Amino acid sequence: MAPVSSDDNKQGSDNSTHDIGGFIRAQRMAAQVSLRQLAERAGVSNPYLSQIERGLRKPSADVLAQIAKGLRVSAEVLYVRAGILEERPASPVRDALLVDTTINERQKQMLLEIYDTFRNENAAHAEADAAAETD
Repeated sequence: MAPVSSDDNKQGSDNSTHDIGGFIRAQRMAAQVSLRQLAERAGVSNPYLSQIERGLRKPSADVLAQIAKGLRVSAEVLYVRAGILEERPASPVRDALLVDTTINERQKQMLLEIYDTFRNENAAHAEADAAAETD
């Protein structure tokens, strides 16, 4: 059972809370997994998972990661739906990392951060080069 933290406050009127709950329910149903099965896989209680699905509770990032693992989906997908992360532009490298089953979620996140750092550095260098050429 997941402990209820201060982040797990009731927010039934919060659209992102309801959206993530509905998304989790849709993913669970698509995977043909019962509420009880997902709760067991994710290590949270049935009532708590039910409250998340109905938009009554806002899960923490840790709980979302556990649910993602139970659903066998990327934690990043749930983080974006919950508003924890911004949606990133499509990238074949990112897509390949997210579907790779040979690395865990933490490794995926680390690789994505490194990849984004390299992309941002290259973009900054390209801007500096372009500015130097116009001078």
